[in-house]
Amino acid sequence: MENIAEKWTTKVNTVTIGATKAQGGTREKTVTIGGSSTLPYLNFEGSWPNPPAIAIEVNDVAPNGWAEPLADAYGDVWNDPAKWAKRAVEYGAELICLMLRGVHPDFENRSANETAGVVKDVLNAVGVPLIIWGCGDFKKDNDVMPSVSETAKGENCLLGTAVEKNYKTLTASCLADGHKIIGESPLDINIAKQVNILISEMGFKLEDIVIFPATGALGYGMEYSYSIMERGRTAGLSGDRMLAQPVICTVGPETWRVKEAKASAQEFPAWGDLKKRGPLWEATCAATLLQSGGELMVMRHPEAVSSFKKLVAELSAK
Repeated sequence: MENIAEKWTTKVNTVTIGATKAQGGTREKTVTIGGSSTLPYLNFEGSWPNPPAIAIEVNDVAPNGWAEPLADAYGDVWNDPAKWAKRAVEYGAELICLMLRGVHPDFENRSANETAGVVKDVLNAVGVPLIIWGCGDFKKDNDVMPSVSETAKGENCLLGTAVEKNYKTLTASCLADGHKIIGESPLDINIAKQVNILISEMGFKLEDIVIFPATGALGYGMEYSYSIMERGRTAGLSGDRMLAQPVICTVGPETWRVKEAKASAQEFPAWGDLKKRGPLWEATCAATLLQSGGELMVMRHPEAVSSFKKLVAELSAK
């Protein structure tokens, strides 16, 4: 039987996050994502040189309402982001994704100086690269992120997010301090391209951008997320330079806000033990997004991380 293989014209950009001492930073190692010349693991069509990387989410403040399995894993350290980051590395994190939720005016409205101190503490606590994610309030992010960026100067972090209506301050900070940037769009290919165009028009290299197309959890828009991500990837592989960037997926935050992952067995006895169900739901979401082109997974539960790593090892085996 004839082997019919798609002939792609280009490949996904390669992005390296983190800087070692020899590169001007203090990280013990760097993480490289992207570089594929075909859809995930279709090795008969091309190569998939860098396996997906896993970041574990750490918050700058103790979270509210996290499910019992997550409290079991982090509850004794989540008042201290540095200790939380160390725990995440013990659980297998290749990167730390520091979410600055305490910055938001509706939460603790933390100052730029206070937040920069948290970033410095986490950098000192672990040797893996950092992703640093703003709170989503444009005005507050524009106030805080320049200080955060300057504090982490030379560490080659991944900072986010730049969106269509708010990208100039973050892009300028990343340019000045040598960081990579996340371009965010709301599940829309045209907006994803537009964000990348706007960022690149400021002199930022397309090769230093990671796309965040927004994602949904299993049962809550996963199919639409999958189709948008796959369409973006096929466009990138077909020569569209504005869509040839690696993709980051917020698997943990999306998963653990749906009732199927966090409702107790007393509420839904037929659903089974929450301590097994929640991590399984998260691992399944990660596996699905991997197949649609995700290269950098932000996850929460250590058992989900372990399960996903086993899957990646099986898919990567020659």
